[in-house]
Amino acid sequence: MHQGGKFIVVEGGDGSGKSTQARRLADRLRDAGHETVLTREPGGTASGAALRQVLLEGSLDARAEALLMAADRAQHVTEVIGPALARGAWVVSDRFVPSSLVDQGVGRALGVDAVEALSDFATAGISPDLVLVLDISDDVSKVRRASEDPDRFERESEEFHARVREAYRSLAAQRGWVVVDGNLEVDVVADKIWSVACERLEP
Repeated sequence: MHQGGKFIVVEGGDGSGKSTQARRLADRLRDAGHETVLTREPGGTASGAALRQVLLEGSLDARAEALLMAADRAQHVTEVIGPALARGAWVVSDRFVPSSLVDQGVGRALGVDAVEALSDFATAGISPDLVLVLDISDDVSKVRRASEDPDRFERESEEFHARVREAYRSLAAQRGWVVVDGNLEVDVVADKIWSVACERLEP
């Protein structure tokens, strides 16, 4: 836990509704009287926005992808997350280290330990107080991804997305991440997330 603010990460596979739920949670925290910073990875800083474009649309080797994610994260922690927590703000991030562990560590087969070591270097000791994983079925994921303009990750094979989903579930069981059923209606998911946040962090 951070002495100042609290750090919550919203995770899940493509199409799981992370961005919507991160925004909903940030709004509720503000309504509860907390200064709240809503951010995302990749792209939570000005330099990160440029990296996001390369990461989502470029043609990259798996190791290059992992290194660029770590570079984005290092700047994100230094410029946004660390200062916000230090002044007592709450931070809600759409993706953080767990995304790298499952996408590059498992999805790209670089190994969870190798990617975690890289992420540890990038984060300089900052870690979330709560990780929420939105889990949706493979069929729902496929339908939601098909309805959007897909980026490089969303265009990956169904096998890739299935590996990522299983990695989230497996790592959640090992690391105390909270899995939330993302197949439910948006308002129901938001209420479940708020209930978990209240139980764990008492906002």
